[in-house]
Amino acid sequence: MDRFLIRGGKPLHGDIVIGGAKNAALAIMPCALLTSETLSLKNMPQIVDIKTMCDLIHQHGLDITIDDKDPHHYSFKGDITNTEAPYNIVSKMRASVLVLGPLLARCGKAKVSLPGGCAIGTRPVNLHLDALTALGAEIEIDGGYINATAPKGLTGTRFVFPFVSVGATENTVMAATLAKGRTELLNAAREPEICDLVDCLIAMGAKIQGRGTSHLIIDGVDALHGAEHSILFDRIECGTYACAAGITGGELRLIGAKTEYLGSVMHALEECGVEVFQEENAIRVRRTGSLRGIDIMTEAYPGFPTDMQAQFMALLSISEGASMITETIFENRFMHVPELNRMGARINVHGSSAIIRGVHSLSGAPVMATDLRASFSLILAGLAAAGETSLNRVYHLDRGYEAVEKKLAACGASIERIKS
Repeated sequence: MDRFLIRGGKPLHGDIVIGGAKNAALAIMPCALLTSETLSLKNMPQIVDIKTMCDLIHQHGLDITIDDKDPHHYSFKGDITNTEAPYNIVSKMRASVLVLGPLLARCGKAKVSLPGGCAIGTRPVNLHLDALTALGAEIEIDGGYINATAPKGLTGTRFVFPFVSVGATENTVMAATLAKGRTELLNAAREPEICDLVDCLIAMGAKIQGRGTSHLIIDGVDALHGAEHSILFDRIECGTYACAAGITGGELRLIGAKTEYLGSVMHALEECGVEVFQEENAIRVRRTGSLRGIDIMTEAYPGFPTDMQAQFMALLSISEGASMITETIFENRFMHVPELNRMGARINVHGSSAIIRGVHSLSGAPVMATDLRASFSLILAGLAAAGETSLNRVYHLDRGYEAVEKKLAACGASIERIKS
């Protein structure tokens, strides 16, 4: 397995291009299953999870081409020849379950393996299945597979999500676009990535009202057509590199990012002493003084995102005073704490909360990544630490961040990928 070797203590200065949002792209790619015409997607991130979703969609029968002149431009076209999403692909990535709704809506049947992904919690798919059942699907779980059929087709309904679920909202919205009649979804997730999905579906001919709200209204159509869509910038990648500027005491321009989608993350950065400025086509982030301890609670959008929790924990580990981070989304997302403590952090976990007592400095050490976002929290710690940090299992990182070592090295970081 590859690892990163990081020699810390260097403030970062320079420009970093923020790519397309992983969480938006993975939700939008299955839209290609809703039409036989070409779906053209620009600003696609070049990461492992995108390749995994391409493998999944291709085995359903679609052809995928990547523009020779622009490797971030993908085109999807073809007819569905296979309605089974196999374990060997789905087990690699939880977002694979998002083919369920489109396959069911378009073909009236789907067999999808129960999903895998990062080991950060159980993340059951029951809400996906409950919502699709309300649309008229008949669903059974057998041998680790979801067997779904819609013998009479899908029919519009009114469904209230008992709690906010991004994935279940995405799956249900895609399925409802081809259902007969009107579907109303209440307590739907409002993440910017869902707005991006809705924008793509509307470009394909879907009729959807309520974009950006928790009340979505979808009037089913007979068919969707091809479209061209550019993926939203990745607000999590943006927030992650903002933390890199903060923890190293540097200054970065994050090209292509906008503060309008950063909300709670931007406020948290400013509260702990990191300045954030919107420029014409970039966000400028810098730290000029000491970091201050703050309290954070992860919540559904527009609250603080769980995908930024680990990065902020690294940032707060060298802040003045005490901080507390409470995780309300996933029950197993503090696995990076022992690794940060190996580097000299003082973090104690009590149930769903972590108490961080800021230290003056961190020390380089051999550490191991446990999941995607935890991987970058350890990079951040390594960038700020005295001495050398060896980060193992960086394959987690490759699932969601593009060209990490190149982007950081171009801004002055001493980071090297050591091939296994």
